[in-house]
Amino acid sequence: MELSEALTHDVVGIGFGPSNLSLAIALEELCGTTGEPGPAAAFFERKPSLGWHRGMLLPDAKMQISFLKDLVTFRNPASRFSFVSYLHAKGRLPRFVNNQDFFPTRQEFHDYLEWAQAQLSTPVGYGCEVTGIRPAGDDTAAAPVELLRVEVRGAGLPGGSARLHTRNVVISTGLVPRMPDGVERDERIWHSSEFLDRFREWETERAGEMRRIAVVGAGQSAAEILRFLHDRLPGAMLTAILPPYGYAIADNTPFANEIFDPAAVDDYYYGSDESRDMIWKHHRNTNYSVVDDEVIKSLYERVYGDEVKGRRRVEFLNLARVEGVKRVADETRITVRSLSTDAFRDIDVDVLVCATGYDPMDPAPVLGELDAYCLRDARGRYRVERDYRILTRPELRCGIYLQGGTEHTHGLSSSLLSNLAVRSGEIVNSLLTRQG
Repeated sequence: MELSEALTHDVVGIGFGPSNLSLAIALEELCGTTGEPGPAAAFFERKPSLGWHRGMLLPDAKMQISFLKDLVTFRNPASRFSFVSYLHAKGRLPRFVNNQDFFPTRQEFHDYLEWAQAQLSTPVGYGCEVTGIRPAGDDTAAAPVELLRVEVRGAGLPGGSARLHTRNVVISTGLVPRMPDGVERDERIWHSSEFLDRFREWETERAGEMRRIAVVGAGQSAAEILRFLHDRLPGAMLTAILPPYGYAIADNTPFANEIFDPAAVDDYYYGSDESRDMIWKHHRNTNYSVVDDEVIKSLYERVYGDEVKGRRRVEFLNLARVEGVKRVADETRITVRSLSTDAFRDIDVDVLVCATGYDPMDPAPVLGELDAYCLRDARGRYRVERDYRILTRPELRCGIYLQGGTEHTHGLSSSLLSNLAVRSGEIVNSLLTRQG
C-alpha cells in the first residue's frame, strides 16, 4: 500500500469489514457524481484480506436479511456496487431470480463483498494495525485540535509503519466475541466466530478424536453449528446446552421488521428512555438469541429421524448454564448447572463450541489518549450524535465516527447489515457538511 505521509487525509477508516466497505463506496460514488476530486481517504484492516464472519460460512447457511439490504441499494438504488449488479457481472441474475428467494447464502453474500471491494480504487491496507491516534501539532492542553495523527504498523507499509494526518476517523473494528464467564478459548474450546477454521484443522489432523462435542448457545449460530456437526460427523455424540427451554423463532414478520427501517433510527435516537426500553423489550426477538424457522425445523427433523432409527445422537440440556470448564487429560470437562433443579452435572467432551454471541464494538483501545476528549453519559457510554459522531470537548474539532457500538443511541440495527447503506451515506454527508 502506497501512502503519502505529507498528504492530509479527510478521513481514515479503522477496520474494513462491510461497514467501512460501504462507506468507501459512498465516498467513491460521491466523486463520480460531482466530477470533482473527492475526499482523500485511506482504510486499514488488521486481517490479511476482507472477511465477514468467515468462521460461520457454513454450507447452505442463508442470510437473515433481504439481498436488497446490501452495501448500497437503500442509499443509491442505481449503484454499480449493488448485489444485483454483482449477480449481473457474474452471469447469475436470471438464475437468482428463478430461484425465487430473497435470501442468498452467506457464501454468496461474502463473494459479493469481495467483488465489491475489488471494484474500489480507494486504498486499503490489509494486515495493518492502527497503533495510536493522537492530536497532531501543539500539545498544549487548551489548543484547538484541527488534525489527528494516525500511527499504523504493517508489513505492507514502507518501512513497516506509517504516520498519517487526518481530519476525521471512522472506527469499525467489529463485534467482540463473548465467551461464558471464566471460559477461555484454546485448541479444544472454540467460539463460533472461528468455528470453520478450527473444525477444518481438526478434520484434517485429528478427525478420529471428534467423538463428543458440546455446543453452548440458543441463537442462530448455535443451531446452525449443531445441524452442521450432525450432518458432517455421523459418528459423533452431540450435546446442546441451552439457557432457555428450546430454540426460539426469530420474528421476521413485516411489521416487526420495520424496526430495521432507516426511519426507525430517528424514532430510537430521539425517543424517550421509556420508548427505547420498550423497543428492546418487544423487538430484540428480531435478532438476538433467536433462530430462523427453517433452521429450527430442519434440525428437529434430524433429531426426530435419529429417534425413528433407534439412535439418539443429540442430547439437549435445556434450562442449563455452563458454570465452569477445565482440562482433564485430553478432554474438556464442562460443569453444567440446571436452572430448574439447581443440580450440577459434569460432561467430558473432545470439543466445546461456544456460540454465545458478541459484545458491541469498544472504540476505547483504538482511541487511546484521544479517549479523554470524548464525552460519556451517566452510565459511562459514549455520547454519540445523530450522524454517528462522538460528542467531544470543544477543543477537539476533528470528527470521530462510529460504525458499531451505538446500540444505546441508535438502536437495534447499529451493528447489523440492515441499515448499512443509509448509515454510510449519513456519515459521508456529515463529513462533507462539517468540513465545508
